[in-house]
Amino acid sequence: MNTDFYQITMAYAHWKRGAKQQQAQFQLFYRKPPFDGTNVLACGLDTAIDFLKAFRFEPKDLAYLESLKLFDAGFLGYLGELKFTGDLNAVHEGSWVNPKEPILQITAPMIECQILETPLLNIFNFQTLIATKAARICRAAGDNPVIEFGLRRAQGFDGALSASRAAYIGGCEGTSNLEAAARFHIPVRGTMSHAWVMSFVSEREAFEAYAQVFPHSCIVAVDTYDTINGIKNAIALGNRLKGIRLDSGDLASLSQEARRLLDRAGLKGALIIASGDLDEYKIHELKQKKAPIDLWGVGTRMVTAFEEPALTGVYKLAAIQDVDGTWRNCHKTSDDQFKSTLPGLLPMQNNLLLPIFKSGQCLYENPSIHEIRDHAQRAA
Repeated sequence: MNTDFYQITMAYAHWKRGAKQQQAQFQLFYRKPPFDGTNVLACGLDTAIDFLKAFRFEPKDLAYLESLKLFDAGFLGYLGELKFTGDLNAVHEGSWVNPKEPILQITAPMIECQILETPLLNIFNFQTLIATKAARICRAAGDNPVIEFGLRRAQGFDGALSASRAAYIGGCEGTSNLEAAARFHIPVRGTMSHAWVMSFVSEREAFEAYAQVFPHSCIVAVDTYDTINGIKNAIALGNRLKGIRLDSGDLASLSQEARRLLDRAGLKGALIIASGDLDEYKIHELKQKKAPIDLWGVGTRMVTAFEEPALTGVYKLAAIQDVDGTWRNCHKTSDDQFKSTLPGLLPMQNNLLLPIFKSGQCLYENPSIHEIRDHAQRAA
């Protein structure tokens, strides 16, 4: 049911004309790289595999479709038995892909291909976009770790989960999203909110209370009131202080002063963490200013792909099998060449694509999310 309504109406039309087993091949690709880049980091295959394994219409779904009074009982019965029976090939998740290169190829009965168009685009467009943005941010951070902090600004819980997964594959070293950490086995990370500090009579009392609870992992937010004074209050914790977080103000000058004060107090190992509407451009700027920041917490501008929040991924019919068994090339033409597509079957020996499903059976042994992330790092 996670598809557009017109996919069901077209499926019904194919069924009514007796073409429910007519084979077709679709290719999923994108037209224009985001963020003025040259390519994208393909992401979402593992999610798509899980979706296809579970692909079915439940009784409640069929009851809803019946209530629309548009479809024959025979068609609803057909949907009740429907599962994915086709072949699917895809690039290794975590691979860099150029415009117009297929990320995924599906060969299956036309009805199956049609219904799967929207969910496959939803999965790959969003996760690929966020993985690409995360990779850009991590590249800007260089050797410094990046933690994804975006749950509170993401597009719903489902968007946040997909974004956390994609951000980790893109290079982030952890997430603040507890559900994503548990579900996808991503390292979970967090510091302290300003509310903790404000709930105490004094900032120093707040830091001391936190250090008593977490004597070996105490990271405190120092910019609730006066940042320089906050740094000094953090230093009063001595060797219990693991790090400080700067979330506002002039991060370059504040981090430089923080490093000077920490080092003078003998806390050279204490980390300086920066957050607050960061992206690859701001991180690059702070690097240029020699800001001594050890770890970056990035949220909104990563999990929403802030300046370009949609990938131009499309799913186009390339060929269809006629009743005599021959394949007929299909392509879209347009006055806008940007929207024209290339016709014809994609050769099965294309070495960029891996066999994932054959006749509805999954052949692919899913790598772990950590192996996917490593593949992306090697491919960068």
